[in-house]
Amino acid sequence: MNKLMKDFMPASTLSRRHFIVGSGAAGLAVGVLGGCAPSTQDKVVDYSAMPPNPEVNAWVHIHHDDTVTVRVARSEMGQGTATGLAQLVAEELECDWEKVTFEFPTPGESLARDRVYKSMSTGGSQGLRGSHQYVREGGAAARIMLIEAAASEWGVPASECTVSKGVISHAASKNKTSYGKVAEAASKLAPSIDVTLKEPDAWTIIGQPKKRLDTADKLTGKLKYGADLTFPGMLTASIKDCPILGGTLASFDADSAMAMPGVKKVVQVGEAVVVVADTWWQAQSALDSMNIEWDGGEHANYSSADVEALFDDGLKANKTFTGNKTGDVSKALKASAKTLEATYNYPMQNHAPMEPMNATALWTTDKCEVWCPTQNGESALTAAADAAGLPIEQCDVYKTILGGGFGRRGMNDYVTQAVMVAKEMPGTHIKLQWSREECMQHGFVHPGTKAKMIGGLDEDGNLTALDMKISGQSILAALMPAALAGTGGMDFVTFQGLLPSGIDPRVEDQTMKYSFPNLHVHHAMRNPPIRPGFWRGVNLNQNAVYMECFLDEMAHAAGRDQLEFRLDLLKDNPKMAAVLKAAAEKGGWGSGDGKHRGLANIYGFGSYVAACAEVSVSEDGRLKMHKITAATDCGHAANPQQIEAQVEGSFVYGLSAMLYGEMTYKDGQPEQTNFDTFNSMRIAEMPEVETVIMPSGGFWGGVGEPTIAVAAPAVMNAIFAATGKRVRQLPIKDQNLRT
Repeated sequence: MNKLMKDFMPASTLSRRHFIVGSGAAGLAVGVLGGCAPSTQDKVVDYSAMPPNPEVNAWVHIHHDDTVTVRVARSEMGQGTATGLAQLVAEELECDWEKVTFEFPTPGESLARDRVYKSMSTGGSQGLRGSHQYVREGGAAARIMLIEAAASEWGVPASECTVSKGVISHAASKNKTSYGKVAEAASKLAPSIDVTLKEPDAWTIIGQPKKRLDTADKLTGKLKYGADLTFPGMLTASIKDCPILGGTLASFDADSAMAMPGVKKVVQVGEAVVVVADTWWQAQSALDSMNIEWDGGEHANYSSADVEALFDDGLKANKTFTGNKTGDVSKALKASAKTLEATYNYPMQNHAPMEPMNATALWTTDKCEVWCPTQNGESALTAAADAAGLPIEQCDVYKTILGGGFGRRGMNDYVTQAVMVAKEMPGTHIKLQWSREECMQHGFVHPGTKAKMIGGLDEDGNLTALDMKISGQSILAALMPAALAGTGGMDFVTFQGLLPSGIDPRVEDQTMKYSFPNLHVHHAMRNPPIRPGFWRGVNLNQNAVYMECFLDEMAHAAGRDQLEFRLDLLKDNPKMAAVLKAAAEKGGWGSGDGKHRGLANIYGFGSYVAACAEVSVSEDGRLKMHKITAATDCGHAANPQQIEAQVEGSFVYGLSAMLYGEMTYKDGQPEQTNFDTFNSMRIAEMPEVETVIMPSGGFWGGVGEPTIAVAAPAVMNAIFAATGKRVRQLPIKDQNLRT
């Protein structure tokens, strides 16, 4: 959702002092540096001291040995964005893919160069689709400059020269040279601004299943995550913030901690207590020994029962925000031959990335530097500069690979904390490392919502009307209230996958593809004191559950085949219909083999996705997911191998949430504080996944997030096929599937 957030931000925020603050979602998502670790991971880079002229342009560095380093501004958190972006650049550069590697530029460098790298935010499946045009242009411009340099050296027209895999040739003179030999001369030329990009039918790197550039270094342990960083003389800090919603720090006694081995300092940061020591274990042990008193405040007794009551109140509300409306639903429902009603509930979720929050900071009176895994280098830089109390030009952020992001690392609370601690110990590298419990208790949870669905059918079993009332949290109201100013208070994010086409270009990638004769989709905003955030897939996840499961109910009530019922509603959207039919056909729908299957489809993040799930449920209620067939049309498929991996990974994420995921609260505190209480799927539970990639071309859709949304509803519909029982409350771990 970063594009949406960016466009909603007031123009005045786009200054050298304050970059756009984005939040990856998704994250999302789900590395780095094939072949070598990025120079920005281990030390501060002095760009003036680099080897002579290694840069052809901002996107391409070519070394004397013909190695091509592509500069990747987006973050890599396991989703393969860095490899995909390198493919886009390499395609237009016409270099040898076997000699390609990549590295991260810093937001400070980008700022100094007039934001040459544009957005550095990674979320909302925007990595490739949000930057494909200008990074390809960067590769094409570099190719032109390299050819011109060679042509100038030979005294021949550049138009007579050709290039293949980084080797430039001139047929008439039989001259040949490599990119590495002319890179220095090319770097002195004025960059070409008039470039023509290759047509898709001429692609040789884009669209191919290229191996990821970071896999080998992951396997050998060469690749460094933020938690792996070390510096000479570095100290490590651990933090404990108030575990109660909105609570404050009342008092703490630092004496016991200061008496423990290795402890250097105890400081207060906001409402948190931080211990700095030689090692993290020393810091954490000292922190655990301290007597800390918290003031719980007004939410000290808040519980999940209060959240449920709040959302139930929203379902009864008359005042709502309308996201999509067609016809007269009330009149059509009254005239329907049959009506159906159901209420669904989707719980709050934790991002729970495997690598807890961490950042390393070095502060002096004239400079601040931060090394961290972040989904948005620009907003991390802004946060660092604000905390440092220094001009942004005197600060920089060096991105590391992310051990999971999913939207959580689009927020910068941990960056701010690291800098504030470093200010207490000038000139010393301070690595702030959260504990797992701290990470679980102080996240930005996926918003919880409920939905009341009312549908009407005519005598022939055709859908006549659908009313969908959503009650629950607004992400933008909590994180970006200014974004609601131009919408009358409505949060567009709430309606992901449900919006009408043409309502706003900023949200066109989240529109509904069904055609309903009478429709009303509306939202009763109810915000509990639990901070929400952009969790991979965001609101598309629950909206797909509500829509796809209820349509399944309506098809059953109409006595119609669920595929046929949906296709009637998709008659105006052939792309969506084609994807749904492909998933159904490949998944064995209608085969008459006695197996139990369920369908789901949705359009989100600019892609058409569908799933057909096959399950069985034992007599004692145990669910077995045998297979999910997923079809996706993302327009252009940059790397089919990575698309398959992303679909499979997204199903792990989405199905884990369906089976186990929920955040509950008691006495103002989260009850889930580690993986023993916030579970995830095991390998034995994972179904076989078959991915059907059917790129129709002409657009660039997302991959990392959309397919998450169809996993749960497809399985839930298959459970009904197997048992005759509807699951309307998640997670499934709390459901008896055989009552």
